[in-house]
Amino acid sequence: MSRMDVHGTVADGFEQVREAYAAVVAEQDGRAGSQLAVYAHGRRVVDLWAGDEVSCDTLTGVYSSTKGAATLVAALLVQEGVLDLDEPVARHWPEFAAAGKDRITLRDVLTHRSGVIGVDGGLPAADLADDAVIARRLAGQRPYWRPGSAYGYGGFVAFAMVNEVIRRVTGQSLQQVYDERIRTPYGLDLYLGLPAAEEERFRPIQWWTATPEQEAAFWSNLPGPHSILGIGYGLNSTPPLDQAAFANTRAVRANGQASAGGVGSARGLAGLYAAAVWGVDGRPPLLNPDTVGEFSMLHSTGADLVRGEQGNYAVGFQAKGLRYAFLSANAFGHDGSAGSEAFADPRTGIAFGYTRRRFGFGWSYPEHDRLAAAVHSAATAS
Repeated sequence: MSRMDVHGTVADGFEQVREAYAAVVAEQDGRAGSQLAVYAHGRRVVDLWAGDEVSCDTLTGVYSSTKGAATLVAALLVQEGVLDLDEPVARHWPEFAAAGKDRITLRDVLTHRSGVIGVDGGLPAADLADDAVIARRLAGQRPYWRPGSAYGYGGFVAFAMVNEVIRRVTGQSLQQVYDERIRTPYGLDLYLGLPAAEEERFRPIQWWTATPEQEAAFWSNLPGPHSILGIGYGLNSTPPLDQAAFANTRAVRANGQASAGGVGSARGLAGLYAAAVWGVDGRPPLLNPDTVGEFSMLHSTGADLVRGEQGNYAVGFQAKGLRYAFLSANAFGHDGSAGSEAFADPRTGIAFGYTRRRFGFGWSYPEHDRLAAAVHSAATAS
C-alpha cells in the first residue's frame, strides 16, 4: 500500500473534495500524514485519510485548534448564564487584579485584547503543560499593552485564564466541563486530556523538512525571544519552547492544556463544530442561534501585535469569514500550528476538520485554502 493512497469515503456530490485532497496528498508524497472530515448540516459527508501511520481514528496534537473546543465550553456557560463575558476576571479570581489587570473582562481575554500573552522571563515547557501553573504565573504579571487598546495572540496562555475563571465559578475545570457536557455525550474524537487507554492511537507530530540553509535563513529572520511575537509564542523561556516537542509530551496530552494541548482527529474537529451549530446523531445543537451570533461576531480585526495580518478574531474563535473570502461573514473556527484547521460556516452548513502530522515549513499550509474551497463549492452546489 502506497503512503499516497487516499482512504475513506465521500457522499454523492462531494467527489471533487476527494480529488482535491488526493492532489494535496500527492504533492506532499504522503509525508505529512493527514485526515479530512466534513459535516453538512450535521451529516458527515467527507471522511478521508492518507499517509504513514494514519488511519481514520488516528489521534495527533492539534495545538491551537484546542482553542475551538475551549471556546465552546465558555460559550455554553455564557448561554446558561453561568459566565458573563463583560464581568471583570478579577471578580472571580481576585489575585488577577494585580499590576493593573482589575478591569480586564472575560471578553477581553477571549478576544486577545487583555495584553496578557505570557510572563516576563518566560514559561518553560513543564509549566506550559498545566493551566493551573500558568494561571498562577499570570496572576501577578503586568499586561504587555494597555488592556483594550490593541489585540495580540497569546498562543499558549490565553485559555489558562479562561480555565481559572471557570474553575472559580463552577468548581470544575474547563477540561471536566468539556468532557462531561460536550465530548462524551456527542462522541467526539477530540480530547482535552487524553486518557492513558487511548494513547495507543496517538501519533507524534514531526518537524518540517528543510535544507540546513533554509533552516538557518528562517530562524535568523525571526524576531527576538523577548519581542511581542517571542513572548506570545513562548520563545522567551530558557530554553525556548520547542513547539514540535510540545504536543508529543505525555503531560501536555494528559492535562489537555486548554490553549494548545488538545489531541484529536479530523472527525473530532469537524464533529465539534457540527455539534455546536447543528447537532449530530440526533442530538440537538449545543448552542442556540443567539449564542452562535455573539461568539462569531467580529471583535479584533486589523493588525495583530503578535501575528500581524494573520490575526482577526471573533470571541475565542478565529474569524474564518475573513480568512476564506468564499465563506460567510460569521464563519468561525480555529487552526493549529502543525497544520490542523477546523471551522463552521452557519450559512452554508459546513463543519470542516483537517489534521496533519508534520509541520509545514515556516508554518505555511496552502492546502487549507484549496481544501476549504473544494468543500464550499461542493456544499453550495449540492
